[in-house]
Amino acid sequence: MTPESADPTLLAEGGPNTPIVSTEPTPAAEPPRKSHWLREAGLVIVIALAVALLLRTFVVQTFYIPSGSMEPTLQVGDRILVNKLSYHLHNINRGDIVVFSRPPTENCGGPEVDDLVKRVIGLPGETLSLSGGYVDVNGKRLNETWLPASRQGITGEGPPGNAYDLARPYKVPANHYFVMGDNRTDSCDSRYWGPISRSLIVGKVELRVWPISTLHWF
Repeated sequence: MTPESADPTLLAEGGPNTPIVSTEPTPAAEPPRKSHWLREAGLVIVIALAVALLLRTFVVQTFYIPSGSMEPTLQVGDRILVNKLSYHLHNINRGDIVVFSRPPTENCGGPEVDDLVKRVIGLPGETLSLSGGYVDVNGKRLNETWLPASRQGITGEGPPGNAYDLARPYKVPANHYFVMGDNRTDSCDSRYWGPISRSLIVGKVELRVWPISTLHWF
């Protein structure tokens, strides 16, 4: 059957020989979601790594304890968190546990390590000496509350022949700190290689983070 020319459907479509063209909108092509997601994920990772690097460089850093010089306070294998901003905000105090770069005069044998951890005992300008195994500061006995009873009264002199072995009173120079390990009978410290410059101090030990069972703030 041939449709009549007056058929409104054909008129609307342009005639009997005109191809039918759909008037429905063509769906827009979806953007490549996967590649977009990958770009975002990569950016997040880069930012996270940059933040982590900045934190490690300027704010906090973890360190591993390789020796027993700070026993019983810190054990071999402990991991500590060091606050690098601490001494930009306040002074270094006696009793602080600090991490510092290896002094150029350190020569205690064994494998060399880049960083050491000890406790601050003497401040700039103070005179240290030993009396009956105890540390005196400016002529008065230092109350080392951080040491257990078994570690009291056993602090010995360093190797003879240097000014800082504490065989005689020693005055700590300006901008320097006299440090010792809590394990006084097995610690190579300022009694052996002298006080440390403030410029060598990396930061203050704030927290023992490992093992988890011994988590402790200092």
